[in-house]
Amino acid sequence: MAQGVKRDEEYAGVKPIEERHRIDETSLDRWMHQNVAHYAGPLKILQFKGGQSNPTYRVDTPGACYVVRRKPFGRLLPSAHAVDREFRIISTLHKQGFPVARPYALCMDDEVIGAAFYVMSMEEGRVFWNPTLQNQSAEDRRLMFIDKIQTLARLHSFDPREIGLGDFGKPGNYFARQIDRWSKQYRASAVEFIPEMDRLIEWLPRTVPQQERVSVVHGDYRLDNMIFHPVEPRVIAVLDWELSTLGDPMADFAYLLMQWVMDGLKGADLARLNIPSIEEAADIYCEASGRSSIPDINWYLSYNLFRLAAITHGIGARMRDGTAASAKAAESAALSVPLSQASWSYAQRAGAI
Repeated sequence: MAQGVKRDEEYAGVKPIEERHRIDETSLDRWMHQNVAHYAGPLKILQFKGGQSNPTYRVDTPGACYVVRRKPFGRLLPSAHAVDREFRIISTLHKQGFPVARPYALCMDDEVIGAAFYVMSMEEGRVFWNPTLQNQSAEDRRLMFIDKIQTLARLHSFDPREIGLGDFGKPGNYFARQIDRWSKQYRASAVEFIPEMDRLIEWLPRTVPQQERVSVVHGDYRLDNMIFHPVEPRVIAVLDWELSTLGDPMADFAYLLMQWVMDGLKGADLARLNIPSIEEAADIYCEASGRSSIPDINWYLSYNLFRLAAITHGIGARMRDGTAASAKAAESAALSVPLSQASWSYAQRAGAI
């Protein structure tokens, strides 16, 4: 989720595995021999620096490099960290030629390494956290923004039923379901009382916009959840499908637009950087997706900020319970109050009183 301006080098790459995230390497090696085609050890495991959700590891072998993504250890909130859903959607989208990592195998047996996990390819490329893309040329910077917007529109163009994902989400209004989900998760976390969250939990369900279509939605489509080609300004893999489901494509697109109104692009000299304005981003998405226009964005921004506030609140709960997967978790958890306040401010622009 958006967490202010980050330095790419601070979050990029791997590190030695934290003690609390250690897994049985011998057991993993044995399982991969049995379940991953053409696998040959020995293996060496490192942990990726970024992320607070499902712990993710790089597995190096003499002939190949893999990524292992597992559920956190310990007590978890209901429906969270469904690695089997992640594996299913990347498997389906990979068959469609959509840019995702190659899926290899899924393990739902907790006995192997202590939690369910899946194995996918390690896509070599570039990951960025700072949305101003300071180290890129002005020309590439604009092309990278265009490609990530067009890639999102491509995701939304798939008919879920035609690609075998007709049952990947529940029927009915996506926003109503999501508001109910995150309201319950916020209350289940019970870290602190946030007045704005209670107001939003009451106001958002009463004002849900009409859903025009059902698409596959990523749920966390942001810059650091994609890998760019090593030298070309294009997306080669979209990562972290934990929150994916079927829903309203406007949820994904409005989430992407938050980059322009939060720390990151907020206040940046977009013309000098050659980065599309928020209006240009909307035009690019509309052209790529065949939409004629984008509805009033304030409600959608309020919803997305509310959802982020609930997620960061949940990270605070995992810190309390000792299951948060990153030292950066405290930074995320501290955002739940300002995010809820920002959400309420956009709700007021959308008519909340």
